[in-house]
Amino acid sequence: MSDPHQPRRAAETISRRAFASRLAAGAVASATGRLWAQEAGQRPPRAQGVTVLNPRDRVPVGLILDDSTCLVNLNRFAMPQFDEAHGGREPVYHRNWRDWPVEIPDAFVRKFGEWCAAHGVKGKYSIVPFPACVGRLDRGLPGWTARELRESLDLVRTLMLPNWDIHPEMVTHTRVIDTRTGHPFPEVSLRFMENWDWTTGKSVDEIANYQAYALRILKNVGLPCEGVTTPGGYGTRARPQLARATLESVREVFGEEVPHYFRDLHEAGTESVAPMVQLASGLDGPDPRCVVSILGCTGDWTGGWDNVPPEGPDRFITADLARGRLVEVIERGEPALMVCHWTGIYWNGEERGFKVFQEVVRRLHARFDHLLWMKLGHISRYWAARELTRIKRDGDALELNAPFACGDFTLRWRVSGPGRPYLRFRDVGTDLREVSSPRHLEVGTWYRTGQELTVCLPLAKGATRVELIG
Repeated sequence: MSDPHQPRRAAETISRRAFASRLAAGAVASATGRLWAQEAGQRPPRAQGVTVLNPRDRVPVGLILDDSTCLVNLNRFAMPQFDEAHGGREPVYHRNWRDWPVEIPDAFVRKFGEWCAAHGVKGKYSIVPFPACVGRLDRGLPGWTARELRESLDLVRTLMLPNWDIHPEMVTHTRVIDTRTGHPFPEVSLRFMENWDWTTGKSVDEIANYQAYALRILKNVGLPCEGVTTPGGYGTRARPQLARATLESVREVFGEEVPHYFRDLHEAGTESVAPMVQLASGLDGPDPRCVVSILGCTGDWTGGWDNVPPEGPDRFITADLARGRLVEVIERGEPALMVCHWTGIYWNGEERGFKVFQEVVRRLHARFDHLLWMKLGHISRYWAARELTRIKRDGDALELNAPFACGDFTLRWRVSGPGRPYLRFRDVGTDLREVSSPRHLEVGTWYRTGQELTVCLPLAKGATRVELIG
């Protein structure tokens, strides 16, 4: 049976982590079309000849970090629970987990976070709320003092939050919690592990209730969340329910307009890794809704959840900067979101995964000059605005009606005459500044190539008019 954390090896396989030999119950029906035909919902008409580009006409990049939390080295405690759920039959869970440290110290969080901030790196950082049943972050961690936990949470708030979305990776990342009692269900089996069968056959309300339980723990400790991450095979056989449950639970607990979730990746192949905007509704009313499925584009090649030797940076981007999965995705203009596990980044204090990642970042910055490091929430909001904003032409002018605001909305269209773009939102007008090339685009600027006009504007919720003056 395969490891529940193992990323899938090709686009045609069925989940981010192969999730324990197809959930130990036979192969799931293969995907056809865009990832299991999830429900897209409404789409507005779009004027011909108008293209919504990537933000600032750049390519989004980011790092998705799984299995992180405060202090607890999650998978040191998860390994024996996975082994018990499989009846001791799977060799992958027979590693010397007792030799692994019980803690990933805050000194490493600080080292990692400061390095990433200095190099512009952004992404998603999980905080498992009740890591491997060791203790709830809002009630204390046995083995650590209240002060140690408080300082660890403060570090996440002050250092990580500016550049990283915080996600619960469900409640424990191991055993399923009975939300009525706060205790794990007594049965230890794949049916009652978050990584495997629990979501199969569950309703939207049941999954939403479970996710809201996780989100409230993080809310109790002052960590805002715009989305969730699924552990292992969670949600794989309940994809429509997972999407709607994420929409409902994140809106309920945090009031977030554009919830998102990370469930899947394509580490190879040509299938799109662009975010999927799902369940769009109410676009012309006072309460527009949608949820965004974020896709990773790499496997975990930095040492894995179980501290296997890292595959090294070349699978991401080769030393000559010419090949690698990130090069493929960036060159086709889609968000290049790497996937790693916090345990492998730390690698029992040897920091093997961190060293691989540092080299990947160095190579990316040496190869490309048009990358934009982004948090997943920013990417999700952009894609929601990109797909759901109504765009009409009025000669050379554009009439935009947006269900969601977006700070760096970037458009290109052909115009028939001279003039500079001018924004009107209700009774307010805004001049835009001309720049000489797309590399200089930022919010509130524009440039022209012949009769093509490219504008990066602060898209407001509701109606905005882009007209040419002068």
